[in-house]
Amino acid sequence: MDFRAALLDQTRTFGELIASNDPETPVPTCPDWTLKQLFRHVGRGNRWAAQIISERRVSPLDPHEVHDGKPPDDPDAAIEWLNTGAAQVLKSVDQIGTDARVWTFLGPKPGGWWIRRRLHEATVHGADAALAVGADYSLPPELAADAVSEWLEIATAMATRRHAEPLALGVSVHLHATDEGLGPTGEWTVEHDEDGLGWSHSHGKGTVALKGPAQKLLMAVTRRGKAADLGLEMFGDTATWDAWLDRTPY
Repeated sequence: MDFRAALLDQTRTFGELIASNDPETPVPTCPDWTLKQLFRHVGRGNRWAAQIISERRVSPLDPHEVHDGKPPDDPDAAIEWLNTGAAQVLKSVDQIGTDARVWTFLGPKPGGWWIRRRLHEATVHGADAALAVGADYSLPPELAADAVSEWLEIATAMATRRHAEPLALGVSVHLHATDEGLGPTGEWTVEHDEDGLGWSHSHGKGTVALKGPAQKLLMAVTRRGKAADLGLEMFGDTATWDAWLDRTPY
């Protein structure tokens, strides 16, 4: 998958959706935010990541110290600001090299790690914007599936920093995408075994299992919709799924 092209494309789509609607529209899936605030969050986030990369930072960057972190008031200029920020992420990676390591909230990673992270920030917040205005929202299955994988990487890595494990020892969650052509990349098993919490693209029954299109699985796992409302099939212990969601906020 071309993460670079997808980042630019998803950012552009996100901006167009917000530009065509009232910026003061509330965003139910991001409580207390409006479309304007969501727009600023995504746009500044790209510039934040680009600055971390370009400065080869080994420590966090205060969001208030991001260069040009506030969008212009003019709507057309604001869209240009948004799209330029996404391009800056790519430019910064090219400047230092894809493999040069920089700070991330998961520890030092190659600078190129941020491209995929910012891409899926745009995919999920694009869904937030669409849900807020009642617009149709569609992702290619392979992109939605990769967003699920990326989120599971983050959720399992962050779980060790939380007070409550999202899965008890011996418990597992299985997700199965029904889209054609995904193969192993359309299945995920998260389990807590003697080695700790981890995930893989393996087939398994799971203490609880969800089945349906990759995009709907993404909406469920990032808490953008309830499994039943999304039309997903669920098998097994629903309490396990509820606990997973409660302890892995996006």
